[in-house]
Amino acid sequence: MLDIASIRRDFPILQQEVNGKPLIYFDNAATSQKPRQVIEALVHYYASINANVHRGIHFLAEKATEAFEDTREAVAKMINSSSKEQIIFTRGTTESINLVAASYGRTFIREGDEIIISTMEHHSNIVPWQMLCAEKRAVLKVIPMNDAGELLMDEYRKILSPHTRLVAVMHVSNALGTINPVAEIIRLAHKQGAKVLIDGAQAAPHYHIDVQALDVDFYAFSAHKMYGPTGMGVLYGKRELLEAMPPYMGGGEMIKEVSFKGTTYNEIPYKFEAGTPNIGDVVAMKYAIDYMQSIGQEAIAKHEHDLLSYATDAVSNIPGIRLIGTAKEKASVLSFLIDGIHPMDLGMLLDAKGIAVRTGSHCAMPLMERLGIDGTVRASFAVYNTEAEIDTFAKELRRAAETLR
Repeated sequence: MLDIASIRRDFPILQQEVNGKPLIYFDNAATSQKPRQVIEALVHYYASINANVHRGIHFLAEKATEAFEDTREAVAKMINSSSKEQIIFTRGTTESINLVAASYGRTFIREGDEIIISTMEHHSNIVPWQMLCAEKRAVLKVIPMNDAGELLMDEYRKILSPHTRLVAVMHVSNALGTINPVAEIIRLAHKQGAKVLIDGAQAAPHYHIDVQALDVDFYAFSAHKMYGPTGMGVLYGKRELLEAMPPYMGGGEMIKEVSFKGTTYNEIPYKFEAGTPNIGDVVAMKYAIDYMQSIGQEAIAKHEHDLLSYATDAVSNIPGIRLIGTAKEKASVLSFLIDGIHPMDLGMLLDAKGIAVRTGSHCAMPLMERLGIDGTVRASFAVYNTEAEIDTFAKELRRAAETLR
């Protein structure tokens, strides 16, 4: 049993009231809150070791570089990368995906090649591929899903072909909570000679990721959804792919030598990290990883699964409620509608009671179109959430359903 009361004390932002009510934060799929360990690490960096990394030989530069590279090592261990050089720091999952589209895509995708995504993708895993396909005259194909929000794997097998060059799908749906069968998706793609990118933004906060066991070619995720700072993301790539890809941006750090006759590029990962990086937030990310591992990722996943089951039961008999996304394998996301109440109105009503949820399309407009709706109300849970908070949430939902419908 986790000591949730003790965990909650680690999060200063939870110790406040919103609109005269104790804050209930159910918007964790958008961004998670930060424990004091992460906040203190960020403050310590700027107060004690602030300096640019890699290029200095003075004391502060060496300390900053050491802390910066410690995070790279921690990320590599967290996802079981075979080396830390395969870990590239970006501004977030979105930039990680765009890096692959711009570098790998522009180099290796040709006219007539096919890229496969899924119906439930976040816009960040749709738009870069649309842009690439328009530029290269490649073909974008989409894996359909059923009404429960599960990918139709038989249809995926049908659209795979010798022309498939890349498959890019999310590990966990931010809008529905569906856990996709990524190991099988990767295996089938590799049989056709295709490479695979997995958007792990919603998986990394909840589950142990093993990139070697998955045999994934690229894996992308963000720090801010896993109790770390914003503006900090990760791209993992297989060494042979990263070494074959050209730089994403030009500037400092990504070079070995520069002359007006030409430039020699740096080794990975620095080849893809042009300019001064987001050093403080990179340093603080290690403390987010340490925090999650101190609790235990399996324990976090179990607690969140229990919260999802509890919440699903708590709201299931509310008049007019319709759950959106009922896959058999789900992460801690509860999306729903209440007949006769606009999602935004419901979100504002809950906010008045100190309850933070997300409303709208969740950057998944094609998914909402497939479901025949404009958007949903989404409650998403983290390790610091409780059944008592869910009880309050369900009570306010019932009150809204009974008074506003």
